[in-house]
Order: sequence, then structure tokens, then C-alpha cells
Amino acid sequence: MKKALVVGASGGMGYALVNELAARDIQVVAFARTKEKLVALFQHQPNVTIYTGDVFNEEQLRKASHGVDVIFHAISFPYQEWEAKHIRCLTIIIRAAQAQQAKIALVDNIYAYGRQSTNIVTENARKNPHTKKGKIRLAMENMLKESSIPSLIVHMPDLYGPNAENTILHETLKSVIRDKKANYVGNMQVAREFLYTFDGAKAMVELALRSDTYHQHWHVSAVHTITGAQLVTILRDITGYKRDVRTVSKAMISMLAIFSPFMKEMKEMMYLTEEPVILSGEKYEKAIGPLPQTSYKEGLQETLLWLKKREQQHAMA
Repeated sequence: MKKALVVGASGGMGYALVNELAARDIQVVAFARTKEKLVALFQHQPNVTIYTGDVFNEEQLRKASHGVDVIFHAISFPYQEWEAKHIRCLTIIIRAAQAQQAKIALVDNIYAYGRQSTNIVTENARKNPHTKKGKIRLAMENMLKESSIPSLIVHMPDLYGPNAENTILHETLKSVIRDKKANYVGNMQVAREFLYTFDGAKAMVELALRSDTYHQHWHVSAVHTITGAQLVTILRDITGYKRDVRTVSKAMISMLAIFSPFMKEMKEMMYLTEEPVILSGEKYEKAIGPLPQTSYKEGLQETLLWLKKREQQHAMA
């Protein structure tokens, strides 16, 4: 891989992927809608070309993908827009890849698995999504499989990291930085996975660089599972944060859903805070080697530092 396109480069995983690709001396086209954000994120990166465009404008996406070997699909949409946009978006990306004879690497989540009876889920687990969003993700996977495009489907758990603002954990972290009462979505005593975005990007780029990894599903698991209570303890240790952390329960989400389209969509995914899908990274480690595993303390420190700088920049603007 000499050149790659990252669609959704201004998001959390997109940002991490661009940085990882550029660090490996791969030429990267960073594609997103907002030029100002792309410039702020990547203006000092020598291997990065900024391309502002609309993923639904097929001509713009084809121009951005000119000469690339792999298209990294890291774009997502607000929950309430999934049904209208995700399949349409992937259709256009597939056509762009066909025109360039490029491969596709899809950043995927765990929604398509639905409820699972086993504690640790492997790539061989049967996918039986019971939610609308899980069914959309499974339809995306099937589209890629049915296309002629060599593709990687990389499943990751909930994310956190620098610039990862559209994540469930970001809602907690931004309040910690502002020294305000924080919310934690889900049961504080249930152990779940949170993956540091830069670990996910390292593993995904490693997969994309190989020829024998395509036409497959891969899991990138977190360093280990962790409860909300344990996360809060780490955050207090790092920052000295002393405010209360409030649990946002399914009942609270249900009440807010009456007034908020996003919360209405969030409600169906709350089962994952009680019955988490925990990914096995065994396949990756057997085929590639040890997964990148940043400790929660280090990952949270880096994320909080990025958030603090962001808050300072906004204050100065």
C-alpha cells in the first residue's frame, strides 16, 4: 500500500487511521466535509493531502480516491440518520473502489452480533441482530461480501481517544475536563470493553498492509474489560476529579427518548451496557502477532490532554 484514502478522516477513528498511515510513510488522502477541521487536524502532516468533499457526491469521492490502493471507510452518521445514509454511502464507496481497483477496509462495531450467549465472541459467532442498527451493519457487511471488492471488515468495541467525540465515553470525559458533574452511560458495575482509537488504527493498518487478510472478518479487542467504577477511579487518579458521576440508566434514556430523536435511537442499544459483547482477539494474535494494547491509564491521559488543549483553543477563539 503506497496510497490510501480515509473517508471520515475528521472523526475519532479516521483521525487515528490518518496518523497511523502517515507515520508508516504511506501517502494519505484525508476526506471529510469540513475543511477547517481537516486543516486543524492535519495541516502539519507531511504525508497527508486534505480533500474536502461530500461522501454522497460520487464525482468528488472518485477524485479523492484517484490512485489509492485502499479506501478506509471510517465514516459514521448520527443514529437517527443511519437508515437513510449508511447503505447509500457504502454503495458509493464500493463504486469508487471498483473504478480505482482499490480495496476497502471497513471500521465496524459490534452491533451486527446482536445478543450473544457466550462471554467471549469470536469471528465465527453467528450474527443475529435484533436491533435496527445491528441489521443495518449486517446489511453493510453483506454488501461488501457480495461485491467484487477485496475487503476487510474490522469489528471494534466502544471507542475512546483523541478527537473521538461521538463516543459513549466522551460524554463522561468532557465533564471531567470541565470539572462538572459527569454522566456515565450504563451500569457502573458491568465490565465492558473500551478500545483506544490509536490501538485500533495500528491493528487495522497492519491488516490492510497484508494480502492474505482480505475477504475476512477481524476483531480488535481492548486491552481488557473494565467497569465504569474502575474507569472513574483511574480518572480521579489522573486528574484529581472529585465530582459525582451519575449513572445514565435505560429508564432515563427511555424518558429522554420522548423529546430527543437521538435518545430514541440510543434506547435500543442500551442492552450492550448490561449484556456486553466482548471480542476475542485470538484470530489476530495467531495470524499477525500481539494486538496493540495501550493501558486505560495511558489512553485516558492522552485523551484528556487532547480534550484540554481543545477546550483551551475554543476559549481563545
